[in-house]
Amino acid sequence: MDSRSQGSKQVRRAPHHPVWRFLIFAILGILFLVAAYGFRFFAETKTAINGTYSNVTQTSAKANSKLIKEEKPISILLLGTDTGALGRGASWGKGNSDSIEVVTINPKKHKTTITSIPRDTLAKISGTGDVAKINSAYASGGEESTLKTVQKLLNIKINYYITVNMNGLKKIVNAVGGVDVTVPFSWSDPSHDGGTFTKGKAHLNGTRALQFARMRYEDPKGDYGRQQRQQQVIKAIVKSLLSAKTLTSYESVLSSLKGSLKMNLTFDDLITMAQNSDYRKAASNIKKYTLQGNDATIDGASYQVASTSALQKTSNRIRKQLGKSQETLSNFNTRLNAINSSFFNGTTTTYYTSSSSAAYGTGAAESTTDSTTATNGTDTSPYGGTSSYYGGSTGY
Repeated sequence: MDSRSQGSKQVRRAPHHPVWRFLIFAILGILFLVAAYGFRFFAETKTAINGTYSNVTQTSAKANSKLIKEEKPISILLLGTDTGALGRGASWGKGNSDSIEVVTINPKKHKTTITSIPRDTLAKISGTGDVAKINSAYASGGEESTLKTVQKLLNIKINYYITVNMNGLKKIVNAVGGVDVTVPFSWSDPSHDGGTFTKGKAHLNGTRALQFARMRYEDPKGDYGRQQRQQQVIKAIVKSLLSAKTLTSYESVLSSLKGSLKMNLTFDDLITMAQNSDYRKAASNIKKYTLQGNDATIDGASYQVASTSALQKTSNRIRKQLGKSQETLSNFNTRLNAINSSFFNGTTTTYYTSSSSAAYGTGAAESTTDSTTATNGTDTSPYGGTSSYYGGSTGY
């Protein structure tokens, strides 16, 4: 990665990837429905849910479950990956996480918060030391790397994670027998996997529903229009889930989760939350936030560079929701921001990502050193390890 970026310093609301948000909430809806009917289909339900279990955190399942049983606040990292459908199979590898959301649920306050982290946010990737877009953490080390990267970025503790891929939507729609939607206008967008649709009512299978929900480039309303179409699909899924037809096809709905969903929530965790009125009340009171960033172009790629104040504000909010006291952030991003004050105050459009002397205003040529032994500083995050924060591996 080049150590400088040329780009706008204007703070903007980072683009959302609502297809993942709505898909993840559809999955969560199914999980709670599963829990609600769990005793009716106990053996099948427990087998299906526990089949999605994979713990990548350093905290044991028993310790996490204790938090829920004691009605303590919990945090969940929601990840939507760009693999699993529309030609993105095994050859794509793990892919990137197109959606990264930190969810906190506080049963005592009856409040849930969702914080979106833009996929293009500049971060130091846990496990590799690369300075790159935060969504690449998933390709580097899966859920474990992403979870640790987010923890260090915001100085928070994450208890659980849920990962769903694109194929999840396709399988769920097929499991409920398809969905009925109203196509707002005709379009043909095969080059972006948007399919070809004719205005009017339509019954869609999983593949077509995924195309319907993802298309953006041909919509005159852009992301807003896409969100409206996605809302149609999720409402249709919920309607089908509550129908008698779906309940008789219960095993099909459960099997739709296999291979598309991975998490470290257990069946018992879901049952406990579904039967607890305080967790249910918290789930009905949702506040949404976004980690705001500044536009930057680094090595020709678009990035979001979060200011220290934006990072601190986000950290404070999440920690408060989890019952933790505020702590002043001191990590890779905040120290890198410190030598880029001129970028944030509008003096320059250059953002340095290495320890060049130019970053200190001497006017010297940019450093080309890409060494992991840079000694300008260390990251002493409470979540473990020390690492150079000006130099280090910066490949992307």
